[in-house]
Amino acid sequence: SIEKAKATLLKKIKRSVYVYRVDCGGCNGCEIEIFGSITPVFDVERFGIVNIGDPKHADVLLVTGTVNQRNKDVLKNLYDQMPEPKAVIAIGACACTGGVFQDYNVVGGVDHVIPVDVYVPGCAAKPEAIIDGVVLALEMVKGKLGLRDMPQTTIFE
Repeated sequence: SIEKAKATLLKKIKRSVYVYRVDCGGCNGCEIEIFGSITPVFDVERFGIVNIGDPKHADVLLVTGTVNQRNKDVLKNLYDQMPEPKAVIAIGACACTGGVFQDYNVVGGVDHVIPVDVYVPGCAAKPEAIIDGVVLALEMVKGKLGLRDMPQTTIFE
């Protein structure tokens, strides 16, 4: 998986890819695993995956947590600020389906508010699966078929 990421990013992309993270709410387990992919054990920055703080410069949107009535407009606004082509990755059970937090305030998964290109299930999702999801999203963004022509994909742990 790491070798695939390196080959894809360094040969096809030709530049760093910018990733913006949004935590819609939950237990923060998936956020911790995203941070795990940034730390020296996995160190995704060596492959050119850079975490940034502005959605206006992002190629990929990583979304964790359950979308609810209070944050759904914020999520949509952040998505709309991203330039095309862009990809969205729902990370973890909460982002994929709404998770265990099913009540009157929960909208559900991310795909109830914005289009999702890659689903990375798990509670919490593993760093290896998150990295695979980013690589797959990059292939969708940079691929010959175009971003929205490819089917929605799930990364299995």
